[in-house]
Amino acid sequence: MQTETHNGNSGNNGNNNKQQRRDLVAQWTFDARAILARFHLWLEDVEVKWLRPPNTRGQNSHEFSNISFLDGRLERLFAMTGAVTALGTQLFGRFGEAKGKDKDKDKSFINQVKKDADAISAYAMSESLWFLSRQIPENHAIMVCLGEGLMPKAGETPEMGSNPQLGFGRVYARPEVARWVDQHVLKMLNDKSYHWEDFHQDLKKSGITIWGTAIDTLENTSRFAKGKETGPMTVLHIFNQPLQITRPYEGYVGNLFLPKEVVDKAADESILINFRTPRAKVVSAIEATYPGIKRENIHVWTLGGDTRVARIGDLWEEWKKQGVHVVEDGWELPTTGKKTFNDSGTYAPTYAIRTWKDKQDETNLFICDGYAASAEALQAASLARMLGLEAFLAIFTSSFKLPYNKEQYIMPLDPEAPDFQSRLEKVFGKPVDDEKVKKYRDMIREGLEAGIPVQHASIQADDFFPEKNWDVLAVSGYMQTDPYSGSPGVEMVEPACDLKGKEHSGIYRVTVRMATPYGDKLITFTLKLWEKTINQSRLVFQPLLNRFIGGEDYQNRPVRISDSGRIRNELQTLCSEALEFLGERTIRIHFDRIPEDVISGHHRGRLLEILQWYKEHHPIWFSWLDIASPDKNK
Repeated sequence: MQTETHNGNSGNNGNNNKQQRRDLVAQWTFDARAILARFHLWLEDVEVKWLRPPNTRGQNSHEFSNISFLDGRLERLFAMTGAVTALGTQLFGRFGEAKGKDKDKDKSFINQVKKDADAISAYAMSESLWFLSRQIPENHAIMVCLGEGLMPKAGETPEMGSNPQLGFGRVYARPEVARWVDQHVLKMLNDKSYHWEDFHQDLKKSGITIWGTAIDTLENTSRFAKGKETGPMTVLHIFNQPLQITRPYEGYVGNLFLPKEVVDKAADESILINFRTPRAKVVSAIEATYPGIKRENIHVWTLGGDTRVARIGDLWEEWKKQGVHVVEDGWELPTTGKKTFNDSGTYAPTYAIRTWKDKQDETNLFICDGYAASAEALQAASLARMLGLEAFLAIFTSSFKLPYNKEQYIMPLDPEAPDFQSRLEKVFGKPVDDEKVKKYRDMIREGLEAGIPVQHASIQADDFFPEKNWDVLAVSGYMQTDPYSGSPGVEMVEPACDLKGKEHSGIYRVTVRMATPYGDKLITFTLKLWEKTINQSRLVFQPLLNRFIGGEDYQNRPVRISDSGRIRNELQTLCSEALEFLGERTIRIHFDRIPEDVISGHHRGRLLEILQWYKEHHPIWFSWLDIASPDKNK
């Protein structure tokens, strides 16, 4: 892998020219000034390390060579979005406060820590995208198509409710464009006669360009809450077109990731590779691609843990029967010297898929298998192409009752077929009661209604895009060390200082990875929090509603028109399941739909008081808000 380091330099020779360093910092500061100012940050330094220079485009690996479908200014804004989200979450997201807590006795406390962390990360990214969107072309919009947090994960329970997140339909653009996109998204959600094809046609006629996104504002939330030293990160993928998805969706996706040369060699040997391929045949293709490779040197990473035995326990055994190494929790990855984990985090291991020679000069190969949540799966699949990988996906249900080799046959079933029950029973291998039939039928319908290609036996990233010629920019911001790439997390450079003339609430280094098909680089920012105290900086990164619910006096602070937009966005982030969209502008909030584990009864009462006060005292600015009465709630 070719690397070049620019420590504040714009040239390839690495000279420590102070003027070049000043120029580099000045350019980054100028381009990202809106986000820096919003979060009261001062950019002290920038360091760039090229992992894959953009020579494929006939360019030198100059820092200001854009490497995506975006221009260089927007690339820098998206990179700063990743940095600000990582920094704010690490400092103010209650990192490690659930460490040592009992998962049963302290379930509510642990869950609240996780939700507070998700709230900070979602808020920081949402605010960054809003300020960033003021710099995009006037006829463009950024739209969230897939997000994490809509549903509980393995080991969580349904009553925990959704986590704060950026989900389908969130739009960031100039007001006129945002209104047009919002109107058509709502039409797609509420009008059953208005389909994706209609939306796409109207979009083309309008002359508006939508950049779709897949977002996980805080991956490995549980590890973050427990204070783990590796794993927590923020992931943002920006595409040059919207994803072909029509409503909020989060499910599970089987995924197998292999180097492209393995898939090509398999084709030469007349072996079809997809998620359904027996792993014995996959091993044969690997051995044909890398002659002499020992099976124990084939390292397969999958999710692990007791909660996943029912779904992929058979997959672990299938690999083990082939004599390969199924990566265990805590295994030291030779390429980085860091210990892996398998309790969560299916995205980052994609960066580790490769071959290497060990100390005995023997070939080793790292690959990924198993399943992931839908946003992570699509993010990894869209990342695969730029890393020389092939990704094979299969849509799973949201139930963990069946093993993977049966799961992969359920979602392609036709839920309206008269023999649906008998087909389902054939997959189960036993009779299925009416309640279970309804449950699985509803899960398939949900996927179909969302535009997910559930009825394809095997899918790839291409199946999510209306135009197969798509492009992507992948941004990862690291809160803690990533063991798969070795990227460091947030590091303190200088603690808060209150000496005369030097007051600030800390200086930190934050690392972001930005990858596209044309280049790949690590960017390390040195950022100073310019507020004098850490508590003042904390307020800058806190959502307004969180601050008010926590006790801040909202009635005597200056009210700005921007409060209306901020609170509207925060409600969509904090309690999306309680919102009902009426017409083009109105949002009705149903307080009885907010789960206790999302917002407690006491805090719900406080939130109701806050919204009622704004509605009463600023009726024009809050004309979009409708608070459901008890009768409406019924």
